[in-house]
Amino acid sequence: MPPQPPAPPVFYSFPKVDVLQDSLANFVVKAQRDAVEKRGKFTIALSRGSLAANLKGLVGQENVQWDKWEVFFCDEAAVPLDSEDSNYHSNILSFLSDVPIPAGQIHTIDANLLDDLEELADQYEKQLIDHFAKSNAARYPTFDLMLLGIGPDGETASLFPGHELLSERDAWVAYLDDAPRGPKRRITMTLPVLTHCYRAVFVVSGNEKAEMLHAILDRPEEGLPCSRVRPASPGLVFFFADSEAAGLTNYPPTAFRWIDNEKEAEEAVAAAKRKAARRAAEEGEE
Repeated sequence: MPPQPPAPPVFYSFPKVDVLQDSLANFVVKAQRDAVEKRGKFTIALSRGSLAANLKGLVGQENVQWDKWEVFFCDEAAVPLDSEDSNYHSNILSFLSDVPIPAGQIHTIDANLLDDLEELADQYEKQLIDHFAKSNAARYPTFDLMLLGIGPDGETASLFPGHELLSERDAWVAYLDDAPRGPKRRITMTLPVLTHCYRAVFVVSGNEKAEMLHAILDRPEEGLPCSRVRPASPGLVFFFADSEAAGLTNYPPTAFRWIDNEKEAEEAVAAAKRKAARRAAEEGEE
């Protein structure tokens, strides 16, 4: 039996950044509740860049089982953990330092290995193997939630357009020493890891991201790294955008609500497309 095609992306657009942040926090807490009920823990992977600032809505949330969280990082610069370039550090500043996740459940790179990128990537992959191999016999780790950003060229994590790492199929974590912007030396989870999670969520805000979001959702055939993150069944992918970032995108937005499975995602996207078609028809009659 051939594999089921991925569910369509679900696109949420919010009028302001603070509404986006509150809705994202609501979504993360629901994803946590779903994961704990089904698997007894919540595995989440966080990206670098502006994403961290949009997670501050998690601080002060009620009914969060912080002791069930296992936090990993989608990518990380080969820098000390207190560096401004560190993914870990940006997330500590934005929310991790304000919530009671046990320190042993926040999984960082080994800062003693910064001079050896290959060993740095291997050691972080071993952390994933130690955590996931005990409960997951699949080829790749299956995160409950991966929170991803959108870079200026359509990159996500540290997977850049045209880079050879986009073709990596064996390693869970790989390294690069030629990132086109920011710290050149990094490690990153590979595309197969991003496409085997239960839920992948892209978060984007600001009009400077409008053209790129338009390209990712409206021209997926161009194959930008963000467009390639289409989790295998039963995984789902979501885009959270404020009105400025969503301004150029034609892909129809769905009213924000919890979507639990592929069938609900397909129905929500189909309804959004019908609504957009009706609106276009009405405007054409005016």
